[in-house]
Amino acid sequence: MKRLNWRIIFHIMGLLLVINGLGMLLCLPWAWYYGERTMPSLLLASAIAGTIGLALWNGTRDHEPNIGKREGFLVVTMGWLFLTFSGAMPYLTTGAIPSFTDAFFESVSGYTTTGASILVDIEALPRSVLFWRSYTQWVGGMGIIVLTIAILPILGIGGMQLFMAESPGPTADKLHPRIKETAKRLWAVYVLLTGVETVALMLLDLDLFDALCHSFTTLATGGFSTRNASAAAFGPGVQYVITLFMFLAGVNFTLNYYLVKGRLKKPWANEEFRIYLLGVLLLAVICTGVVVGVTDTGLEQGFRESLFMVISVITTTGFVTADYTAWTPFLTTLFFVLLFVGGSSGSTSGGVKVIRFAVVIKNGVLELKRILHPRAMFPVRINGSAMNESVTFNILGFFLLYVTIFVFGAIVMTTLGHDLETAIGATATSLGNVGPGIGKVGPVDNFAWLDPASKFFLMALMLIGRLEIFTVLVLFTRAFWTDR
Repeated sequence: MKRLNWRIIFHIMGLLLVINGLGMLLCLPWAWYYGERTMPSLLLASAIAGTIGLALWNGTRDHEPNIGKREGFLVVTMGWLFLTFSGAMPYLTTGAIPSFTDAFFESVSGYTTTGASILVDIEALPRSVLFWRSYTQWVGGMGIIVLTIAILPILGIGGMQLFMAESPGPTADKLHPRIKETAKRLWAVYVLLTGVETVALMLLDLDLFDALCHSFTTLATGGFSTRNASAAAFGPGVQYVITLFMFLAGVNFTLNYYLVKGRLKKPWANEEFRIYLLGVLLLAVICTGVVVGVTDTGLEQGFRESLFMVISVITTTGFVTADYTAWTPFLTTLFFVLLFVGGSSGSTSGGVKVIRFAVVIKNGVLELKRILHPRAMFPVRINGSAMNESVTFNILGFFLLYVTIFVFGAIVMTTLGHDLETAIGATATSLGNVGPGIGKVGPVDNFAWLDPASKFFLMALMLIGRLEIFTVLVLFTRAFWTDR
């Protein structure tokens, strides 16, 4: 095994910091427009990130241009750490979040698109800082690593290893054989859908700031809002628009590309999309029936809130229009289960992903057949084709690790003094990058009251969940660090 190419790793880290520093400058027009005194502080944060980034980038310009799989895993994991540390600086320099632990928590929650927040009064923050908060989710949604690989070829660096490590879900469908073109097209769709939602929300009387911020966090399936009441602060029309775009954000972005191109048969031919669509509709109908049946909520409102919350949780967006823990114990349990599901592979959603659940269930059913017919071959089939056995084992391994980490996380949280319901809710929502959970971290609560140890532990779960477990855990194996 070749020695790790550290110089190219830190070269890329420098580039990421420069990009992040430039992103902070996008907050300045909002500070000027709203007459806020945050411009010097934002410039300072941008200067710190940019200066460190340029120093790293210039100091490693003589790197070897080759990047292997090990470097790819390190770049992805270290990249998120560098981004989240630098992303906390606007909160600190402006004084919006003076505590480093809380600022770092908000930054990690932003870039991982978890949406868990320590803010008690969101509307009290400067608009420029709220824009940065939403922007971190938008960048984290598709993954700044994917954005960067469209730039790296210019520097003579290949990007396939980075894409395979960062791409959410078990598969990375290609729109084009060159990874640079794939990244560009995925980002083009991402930007287009963001723009369309922004216009739609403005037509429903939201101002540009609220429309853009909510579009950022909808397409990222992040759920940060500029309002204390989240999406409940807006009317039915706005909620329906956000519902639609949350659903689209939970679709594999390769299929969104085909939808944009007008090739509507392509998504329906995808088995995961069909399961995702029909599952959402079925769950929304069940939820509506229960809500309308046990509360005085009208049919339209019951359906709207049920559909919104089902899609919000299953896509791991985390926007809130109602407190599902106040409906019935049955629905509380149902939504707790949905914290694990996630949207489609290749989407901006967190969680396990629909396709993995489909494979696990199918393989379980086939095991019963294999017991009866031990000599017969029963491969797991997705979209009519037999899956490679190694892919099936990978998914089963991922599922087992996910459950193990969840159980371990719940034990750690109870050890830190939290009640069982809060412990499992906080662990599930952090690992799945959802935002709201159950217990004392439910839809109408936040994470401000947690002690620093709990916050740092949940931050670790957010990063592990966002990078799909293997990408992070492989770094803790002896084989990864052994040069041969």
